[in-house]
Amino acid sequence: MNRFENKRILITGGTSGMGLEAAKMIVEEGGEVAVTGTTQDHLDEAGKALPSGSLVLRNDASDPEAAKELGAKVKEQMGAIDGLWLNAGYGKFGPTEEVEVDFFDNMHNVNVRGPVLQMAELMPALTDGGAVLLTSSVAPYLGQAEGAVYAATKGAVSALTRSWASALAPRDIRVNSVAPGPIDTNFMNGMGFSDDEKEQFLEQIQEQVPLGRLGTSKEAAQVALFLLSDQASYVSGSEYMVDGGMTMR
Repeated sequence: MNRFENKRILITGGTSGMGLEAAKMIVEEGGEVAVTGTTQDHLDEAGKALPSGSLVLRNDASDPEAAKELGAKVKEQMGAIDGLWLNAGYGKFGPTEEVEVDFFDNMHNVNVRGPVLQMAELMPALTDGGAVLLTSSVAPYLGQAEGAVYAATKGAVSALTRSWASALAPRDIRVNSVAPGPIDTNFMNGMGFSDDEKEQFLEQIQEQVPLGRLGTSKEAAQVALFLLSDQASYVSGSEYMVDGGMTMR
């Protein structure tokens, strides 16, 4: 199967987890990829995992100037892109009474302002008939006591998906979102949990998943690639849950 033959796809937050899994599969299916990340170890990992010719770019979604830099680099080195996955994200949980300005701003800047500014810069590079994907989350649907700010930022992503689907429809560009549940990635490392707290949290989460386990990065990436591919040519403004049935309870 060569769903991405002669296609160029950009994945922000694509140097680890499901973003990197997707990038590897795109290459296997005949496409070209560019991925962004912020930490050197993830950049190095992506550089080793992807073939020469793939773009591995340091770019921080929380930095408003970085969106302009990303737009310029994509235009210079790729010319145009057929698909865009705005996947860079950040999450942290904490009691409502402990929320401070930095706690809110750090998540809002990466999860909401980042994709908004990136979209503004990258929209001209998108080919007509292309596809855009955003990474939301099951968090807005769960009402977790200590996840209010994170859930709010991901709820905003879901709203952006629908608005952009309307805005880009005249260009036949589809816009969808994928909402992962508990996926076994390094995402939780930034949530501020100790090892014991992380283990306890994961046990509690798994008890809420009808399939009884965490999902894998590859399972999430496969859904993302469906939405980025022409197989989803009549899907736009939709959000696909990848959560083992978690949100149906």
